[in-house]
Amino acid sequence: MAWTSVLAIYLLFWVMAAFLLLPFGVRTHDEMGVQKVPGQADSAPANFRPKRLVVRATVLAAALTALYVANYVNGWVTLDSLSFIPTPEVNENP
Repeated sequence: MAWTSVLAIYLLFWVMAAFLLLPFGVRTHDEMGVQKVPGQADSAPANFRPKRLVVRATVLAAALTALYVANYVNGWVTLDSLSFIPTPEVNENP
């Protein structure tokens, strides 16, 4: 597998991990007891930490990419192992 393919897969995993981890650990102003700015949405986060999100997404994407590349090299899970529909038997004698 080319390094550019690994990089593209890593970036896809990174974006998915960032969106997956986005809601975890975030609290609203009401939950934290902090004063809201006039006109602010009730659901706006009070403790959003993008650096922590980037670090967590980077670690998760690196682990998922390593697992994907290891599967690609070793062939642990293939398309044939994911096929749950049995193939029809062909009668060779008409």
